[in-house]
Amino acid sequence: MSDTQAGWYDDGTGTTRWWDGRAWTETVQPPAPPEPGIPGMINRAQADAVSGAQPRPAPTGMSYVVLQVVLKEKFFGTGSGNLTELESVINRQAALGYRLHTITTASSGSTGFGGGDRIQATMVFEKLV
Repeated sequence: MSDTQAGWYDDGTGTTRWWDGRAWTETVQPPAPPEPGIPGMINRAQADAVSGAQPRPAPTGMSYVVLQVVLKEKFFGTGSGNLTELESVINRQAALGYRLHTITTASSGSTGFGGGDRIQATMVFEKLV
């Protein structure tokens, strides 16, 4: 029995599928047509970064969920909000009945504008039984 609320979720394959509260259904949403030009590319990149951190139930038969979060680069000063973002992702998965199992980070290795770096956090969550 799952305590995950019914709703549209990425099913782990990149497809948005309806979760009925107990299991994945065969109902999927067709992808939106891509927006043209540079604004479309920017919007798609931002949407991908946000959707990677959205809570979702594990695929049928699996007890793990993997999420990736691209952490923001702070150009100047302090307060990028990265720790708050990680805490938010962890708390949203905890509300779905998962605990953080593993977290790894990777750096782009760029110096960025103003000396910042772009970091990607990959988190593996395990279903609490």
